[in-house]
Amino acid sequence: MQPSPIPLPGRAALVATVVAVLTMLLAASLTWWTPATAATTPLIGTASGRCLDVPGATQANGTQTQIWTCNGQPNQQWTTTSAGELRVYGGKCLDVNGAGTADGTAVLIWDCNGQNNQKWRLNSDGSVTAVGANKCLDVSNLGTANGTRVHLWTCHGGANQKWSTGAQPSPSPSPSPSASPSPPPPGSRPCDIYGSGGTPCIAAHSTTRALFNAYAGNLYQVRRSSDNTTRNIAVLTAGGVANAAAQDSFCAGTTCVITVVYDQSGRGNDLWYQGSSVVPGSPQSRPAVATTESLTVGGNKAYSLYINPGNSYWRDGHLTGVPTGAAPEGMYMVTSGIHVNGGCCFDYGNSETTRKADAAGAMDAINFSTQCWFGGCQGSGPWVQADLEWGLFPGGSQSWNTNQRAFPHKFVTATLKNNGTTRFAIKGSNAQSGGLYTLYDGPLPNGYSPMKKQGAIILGSGGDCCKPDGGANLSAGTFYEGAMVAGYPTDAVENAVQAEVISAGYR
Repeated sequence: MQPSPIPLPGRAALVATVVAVLTMLLAASLTWWTPATAATTPLIGTASGRCLDVPGATQANGTQTQIWTCNGQPNQQWTTTSAGELRVYGGKCLDVNGAGTADGTAVLIWDCNGQNNQKWRLNSDGSVTAVGANKCLDVSNLGTANGTRVHLWTCHGGANQKWSTGAQPSPSPSPSPSASPSPPPPGSRPCDIYGSGGTPCIAAHSTTRALFNAYAGNLYQVRRSSDNTTRNIAVLTAGGVANAAAQDSFCAGTTCVITVVYDQSGRGNDLWYQGSSVVPGSPQSRPAVATTESLTVGGNKAYSLYINPGNSYWRDGHLTGVPTGAAPEGMYMVTSGIHVNGGCCFDYGNSETTRKADAAGAMDAINFSTQCWFGGCQGSGPWVQADLEWGLFPGGSQSWNTNQRAFPHKFVTATLKNNGTTRFAIKGSNAQSGGLYTLYDGPLPNGYSPMKKQGAIILGSGGDCCKPDGGANLSAGTFYEGAMVAGYPTDAVENAVQAEVISAGYR
């Protein structure tokens, strides 16, 4: 028997009831994110109270996101779309790097393209899930500090995976110490910039120019072979470039070598060649020839420290402010991608005072070379890696790092920072143009936490090089400038240093 139709008044009531129930369920599922589409709001990390942020307000593809003090700026404003995208600046999407699914995969910005790795699910519990990977938007290492990177991680319900929206506070007229550092004064050099960010240089070396605006002293010393006399090469003016003409005059008609590169920080961390009376070395250790490569910096002639196998420089700085143990530190150098090799080890940074390979974590130095100990270094190199002793690390483990890339440019900026207990980051760039590219930012390798730094400074070799009783130094590389800092520099500070290096005009 066919059922009787529901009378019209009853039918209307039933429809109204169904609509009410659906509305209630929909509202309950969207209590965290209202409205579900076309909303432009910040994403505020529950654990930190800081906003999902694009560093430096850049719009460059591949820039990894971070958390930063909420400031209401466009680089912290995210728009949801009906396609499941999270857009910033209108046309850039929150993107899972390489459509990866592994824990630690970078979350960055990229041109919106409709692919699955740009689709996100906004959940009622405050988590944000990458649709393609089914993993959560996660603040690295449970961090709460400005500059902490954001990546993917297996969803676990922790506060570092919870996000909310809402009104942002007005920018404070007196920023807290953790806020983005104020722009340094015009004319600031790299170490002025690091200092303004609360991470002062404790060693600063260059054969080309001053790394402090006020520095008016010597950069390096040359020794000529004709009579073994020496001469210090200073800057032309405070904050300026090297007096290359003084070297040309002193070395005319003979050969000169660089015996020491002076520390501009005032702490006395001068780098003497291994084999000198100050740093006795093995018989094959010798100073680098001073005149192999000339260049211009800001239109002025200068010379590089052109290192070949057998050349290296060292200083025991553990008593003069160089971080030891698990203390945080950062560093940068400007080097060259066209004078490199695969010999061990073209390093600049923290090394053993014993000049022996003592332990995992006894070193914390930038390595730039064509060595790739564990595989996964894309292309033919050279690559920026971290020499942490007992291994050159392209990332956080002895495995493939999809973010690694080669830097075969004439001038290259390389950076490394390590908080000593949980995290380190490696970056690189063309030193003539462009921003820093994050090669790795994440946990320390297994067995390297805490770090065991000894506080010596190495340049041009590995930490176990050039002892009086033997040792080898097989690396080739070029050093123009570099510095080491106490503390963990922010991304904003490192970006400002890169911009200043570009403005220096290396040619």
